[in-house]
Amino acid sequence: MDIRQLEYFSEVAKQASFTKAAATLHVSQPSLSKAIKNLEGELGVPLFYRSPKQLELTDAGKAVLMNAKNVLEAFKNLTSELTDIMEIKSGEIRIGIPPIIGAAFFSTLIGQFKESYPYVDILLSEVGTIKIKEGLEDGSLDIGLICTPPTEGHFEMINLSKDPLMVIVHSEHSFAAKTEILFRELEHQPLILYRNDFSLHDRILEECSKNQFNPNIVCESSQKDFMIEMVGAKLGVALFPSKICESINKKEIIAIPLSDPEIHLELGLAWKNNKYLSFAVREFIHLAQKRHENQ
Repeated sequence: MDIRQLEYFSEVAKQASFTKAAATLHVSQPSLSKAIKNLEGELGVPLFYRSPKQLELTDAGKAVLMNAKNVLEAFKNLTSELTDIMEIKSGEIRIGIPPIIGAAFFSTLIGQFKESYPYVDILLSEVGTIKIKEGLEDGSLDIGLICTPPTEGHFEMINLSKDPLMVIVHSEHSFAAKTEILFRELEHQPLILYRNDFSLHDRILEECSKNQFNPNIVCESSQKDFMIEMVGAKLGVALFPSKICESINKKEIIAIPLSDPEIHLELGLAWKNNKYLSFAVREFIHLAQKRHENQ
């Protein structure tokens, strides 16, 4: 048994197809089939149920897959660590950022990092917090800017900020003259909400439930600029973090604090625990933490 066989087996299990797995691995299907057959021979058990319509893991196959993932992760960590020991400081950092925050939040930090490590590529993916957690879990992201602290134990995180939400309305709205708004006053307002893969979507709905009303949602979006335009067109109200409200440069938009209860956007930099972090990723986390402590 070797690492290549485990990689082939894991990909076939993931794709549930020899054809798709062969295409992904860039190997011929006969070579892939032979490798899996040899692995089954070494283990003395069939790993797949094969039928004309579908390919499924046997019970033995499921057990092998669970352990294969651990072996492959350990091998990946080993090769990454050896690369760092050889002081190769190039590579890339894959970072997930919620669009509601935007890459601008990280621009200064990224600029500082690139000054020290110009050969490290920064790859930004703008997706919601839920997708970021999935990316950290499956390894497609190295670190992510998460809008609420994770409750499960799969992640480590450093807190960066806690920002209260404000209600943004059109200057001609009946709320425009208010100095503060009770959350329950939003019951009958047309609400422009974050898409359901954003943690703030669930947090706001949770608060609606606590106040015993179902919100009148007229639009869900992942793009803050579009949400602001919707408010500017008098189509509804929205809830934004105060730092974003401060950056809105539209005279027809008014931002009003929530008084009861206050809802916060809790922002943190997260990564998967028990996973080897490359030199570049560790340095980026260290720089983010240092910058936060000096603020």
